[in-house]
Amino acid sequence: QVQLVESGGGLVQPGESLRLSCVASTSIASFNTMGWYRQAPGSERELVARITRDGRITYADSVKGRFTISRDRAKNTLYLQMNSLQPEDTAVYYCNAAVPTTAPYDYRAWGQGTQVTVSS
Repeated sequence: QVQLVESGGGLVQPGESLRLSCVASTSIASFNTMGWYRQAPGSERELVARITRDGRITYADSVKGRFTISRDRAKNTLYLQMNSLQPEDTAVYYCNAAVPTTAPYDYRAWGQGTQVTVSS
């Protein structure tokens, strides 16, 4: 089973930045997609940003222009650079990977989450 471990969350003031990291226990080059999701209090988990195996990137409208997803395959690490953070960005952020298998559907791996709190 693939293990994903997030880090980099914390408490920041509005307008500040954070960089989240997600370290995978296996090579991320083989993953169909990797992405960042978040879940705010009282809300369902939502997609923040996603990158496909061939490098295509999708962002949620709410973060486009402020957040950047990237990866370092040599380090088996996915990143989320978050700039101009606002209180509405407060959530638990989760790393996700779609892992190809020999089964009919790929395996979805999730990290444990890292808390991001934006408050003055």
